[in-house]
Amino acid sequence: MRSLRMLVIAGLTLSACSSTDWVHPTKPPSEYTNDYNKCQNLVLRDPKLQQGNNLMILNATERCLQKEGWRLVER
Repeated sequence: MRSLRMLVIAGLTLSACSSTDWVHPTKPPSEYTNDYNKCQNLVLRDPKLQQGNNLMILNATERCLQKEGWRLVER
């Protein structure tokens, strides 16, 4: 769990420096965090992803966000 927190912190730090944003056609940007947390919780319940591979967890979370309608776009 500690490594997952470190991955999230690192991801948020890197995303602050990136030139891309997650956008949704009908939801405000403030809803991203709610959907991200929901997706991450769903992913962490998957027994196949409980092996501790953070890259697989991150990829599965991003796929879930895309299913929710979020798209990663360049600024």
